[in-house]
Amino acid sequence: MRIGILGTGNMADALGTHWARAGHRLTVGGRDLAKARHAAERIGPGARPGTLRDAAVDAEVVLVALPFGAGEKVARELAGPLAGRTLIDCANPVGPGFRLLTGHGPSAAEQLAAAAPDSRVVKAFNLCHEDVWRMHPPVFDGRPLAVPLCGDDAKAVEQVSTLVSDLGCTPYPAGSLDRAGLLEATAALFIGLWVGAGADVQAIAPPLAYASGPNGD
Repeated sequence: MRIGILGTGNMADALGTHWARAGHRLTVGGRDLAKARHAAERIGPGARPGTLRDAAVDAEVVLVALPFGAGEKVARELAGPLAGRTLIDCANPVGPGFRLLTGHGPSAAEQLAAAAPDSRVVKAFNLCHEDVWRMHPPVFDGRPLAVPLCGDDAKAVEQVSTLVSDLGCTPYPAGSLDRAGLLEATAALFIGLWVGAGADVQAIAPPLAYASGPNGD
């Protein structure tokens, strides 16, 4: 698969390294070519540096590895080249006090979709710190990490599911793009509990067998 990455930061190389190992061809795009070159070198064989436009043009799937707000701006600038591409939004619009910067408005993923209306946006990879994505693979207590995905286009969700599996994780389709705000709110809640309270959020939910009560009713 040809993958473009918009951004040269931690999420770019954390996810990109796995995809390069899996045999995908990556173009890491940045406004600063020196940073793009450095990011491609961190990822290793299979990745090449380029401009943001290069990463959009030479791709089937594009990871938008940019902060909330910056991704929407770049997507609007590159709306033409991004047409027909699958865009992965991994941004967390979380601000001071662990509050959602989107308020009660459209999610970050929906804003990205509005900026590049001819692309197919999938929300994914926003619930973990980049160092978790560097694990090979992310497995905890013998269970591969599950990655929820929200998107409206079945083919796009399938493409991103493949990329989730390439990390050694389990893809969980979580509904249409209008549910992406739930993933972003979950991230805000989790980050607040992790950072603010030092809580283990895995303790929040019971095992699946008990999801409907101890007797399944």
